Amino acid sequence: MRFQRRVKVGTSIPTSSMADIAFLLLIFFMVSTVFVRYRGLPVQLPWAQKIQRIETKRNITYIWVTADGRISIDDMPVRLPEVRSVVYEKLANNPRIIVSLKCDRKASYGLVSAIMEELKKAGALRINFATRREH
Repeated sequence: MRFQRRVKVGTSIPTSSMADIAFLLLIFFMVSTVFVRYRGLPVQLPWAQKIQRIETKRNITYIWVTADGRISIDDMPVRLPEVRSVVYEKLANNPRIIVSLKCDRKASYGLVSAIMEELKKAGALRINFATRREH
């Protein structure tokens, strides 16, 4: 009585096209990713003779104020009474935040002053006014 030998089937995984698949996935995700920039509200910044740039862009919260009185914090429209709570919450998450005010040059000074009061009540003491340099 003869026993038959079993033929072993190779169990290798074909990896020759693995690099091609990884490269195609990389290109797919690069093309399909949406790059978002802060758009903010449309404002015309006031002119200044001398400006100083902020070194780090990581710890900045932007507040836009338009000429017609609309307010936006980091692309989120808010009303004046909500400014304090939104900024207070952001400061609770990151106490090193700098608040950058981007106010239209025709914005009401009373509104800007009221926003500054709300920022003071929220504990935001690091405030920056965004301007454009005069030519």
